[in-house]
Amino acid sequence: MLPRSWIALTAIICAHAANAGTQTPSFTPVAMSEHIYGGGWEHYVGGGLAVFDCNGDGLPELYAAGGENTAQLFQNTPPTNGASLAFTAETPASLALTGVTGAYPLDIDGDGWTDLAILRAGPDLLMQGSGECQFQPFDHLGFVSDDHWTTGFSATWEGDNTLPTLAFGTYVDRQDPNGPFGTCDDTLLYRPDGETYQATQSLAPGYCALSVLFSDWNRTGHADLRLSNDRHYYVRGGQEQMWAMEDTPRLYTADEGWRPYALWGMGIASRDINGDGFQDVYLTSMGDQKFQLRDAKAKGPVWEDVTYGFGTTAHRPYTGGDGRPSTGWHAAFGDVNNDGRDDIFVTKGNVEQMPDAAQKDPNNLMLQNMDGTFSEVGDAAGVASLHRGRGGALVDLNRDGLLDIAVVNRRAQMEVWENTSDLDGNWLLLRLRAGAPNPDAIGAFVEVKTQDRTLTREITVGGGHAGGDLGDLHFGLGQANTVDLRVTWPDGTLSDWQAVHANQHITLSPQD
Repeated sequence: MLPRSWIALTAIICAHAANAGTQTPSFTPVAMSEHIYGGGWEHYVGGGLAVFDCNGDGLPELYAAGGENTAQLFQNTPPTNGASLAFTAETPASLALTGVTGAYPLDIDGDGWTDLAILRAGPDLLMQGSGECQFQPFDHLGFVSDDHWTTGFSATWEGDNTLPTLAFGTYVDRQDPNGPFGTCDDTLLYRPDGETYQATQSLAPGYCALSVLFSDWNRTGHADLRLSNDRHYYVRGGQEQMWAMEDTPRLYTADEGWRPYALWGMGIASRDINGDGFQDVYLTSMGDQKFQLRDAKAKGPVWEDVTYGFGTTAHRPYTGGDGRPSTGWHAAFGDVNNDGRDDIFVTKGNVEQMPDAAQKDPNNLMLQNMDGTFSEVGDAAGVASLHRGRGGALVDLNRDGLLDIAVVNRRAQMEVWENTSDLDGNWLLLRLRAGAPNPDAIGAFVEVKTQDRTLTREITVGGGHAGGDLGDLHFGLGQANTVDLRVTWPDGTLSDWQAVHANQHITLSPQD
């Protein structure tokens, strides 16, 4: 048997080899007007962030949930594209709402202006965008929401519908006198009938969904609905769920390959990490996080848990001096150092004062190494905040080709970091534009082929924790100066491969 010193030395050498050529990015704090996600137990969860362009200038705004405080819209106001980040709090009266737990951007009516689905501890809202960052409630969709505690959302277009199908994930039934434990509410499904929405469908049983995502997991042109559920309140008998979106939705079963998982599910992120063309998932939780690779050979919905082998458990704080288990919330994949390999960002923070979980719990930024494993660099990169993180975003906020970070914190100031790295990797920003009723091409797949890999991206609305982004797709390209690109559009049309130069912003439509 080798001496322990040799084993330790071998591990260090292997780690250095895996990290060879991996650049750690640098992030600089951005000054922001005061915004705090606050409130009682109905706002222990939530705190989402919607990122989208509401005035047509190509730069994304931030709409941050406030809980018992007022939600705020931060308009992106740098002097020129690529300049240092700056935001101005300019919230129209229609969005200055209380009780907001989160929000997701989506062009619901297909008019080219982004709308908002606003989640609340109370009635949810669909707000129609009309340009210049102005919004008003839709008055013609037939959308009616009761008083729920909503914490998740996703949307997709089914068939030839002119309106998207909407899924709202609800948490604990606050009206049940036997609660809160064991009183999970159902997920609510809104399907259109022509130009209006039908009566709500309840997807039961509900297990306290905190993240909801429509995804075409098997590349058939048809999205199903995945839910990540919080075992803290479903207590027993519950699990993660995948609903087959048939005429009458049904749960996938173990006979079809679905493997039951029970965790304190907080958020879902999806991305093809291993290059097989199928979407893998990262699930946040209290304790260890779950990284699962889709089994491309399986006919059913099968994901293999590879968390430990890839170094992505993020189960304890890496700085701050608190060794208790970590609590993950929002998760996002993205290439923060433009080396052509997607990395993972996770917001972290105690639910409130849970004694068995870390109080000082820094956000995670895990870089993907050359061998496919991941290494933590949050502290070195400058994003290791010890506030109670909730919703977040990993988005290029000034269109300079570098991914920036924003986080909504519970009982603490919202934080934004600009990626100010000096990197030698190339990049591409891509926007898909299709016609009505689905202008943002939700459900499309984009393939970008470099010299040594193919990057596949599914266009979705949903997932994360109580918030998401809509707009440019960012691809890190490493040393590639030219890439080949093609799109599978939502109707199944496959574009031809076309050569595209790196380090630019392009817009594609089905006619291109």
